[in-house]
Amino acid sequence: MTDAPRWLSTAEAAKRLGITPRTLYRFIDGGQLPAYRFGRVIRLQEHEVDDFIETCKIEPGTLEHLYPEAVASEAD
Repeated sequence: MTDAPRWLSTAEAAKRLGITPRTLYRFIDGGQLPAYRFGRVIRLQEHEVDDFIETCKIEPGTLEHLYPEAVASEAD
C-alpha cells in the first residue's frame, strides 16, 4: 500500500523553494511544476516540489556565460 501524498499550499511550496508566490505561479502556469486545483485551492505534492528542485540543479561548468571577462583573462 502506498503512502498518501503530502500536500503543500502554494505559500508552503514557495517558501520551500525560496521564491515568491508569483514566481511559483509562473512555474505552474508554464508547466514546469505540477499543481492541483481542488475547488478554489491550489495544492502541490511535496515529492513533486522536491523533484522540481533536483531538475533545477546547476551542472558545473555551465555558468561561464555569466563571467566571460574572467574566463577570457585566464586564457591569456
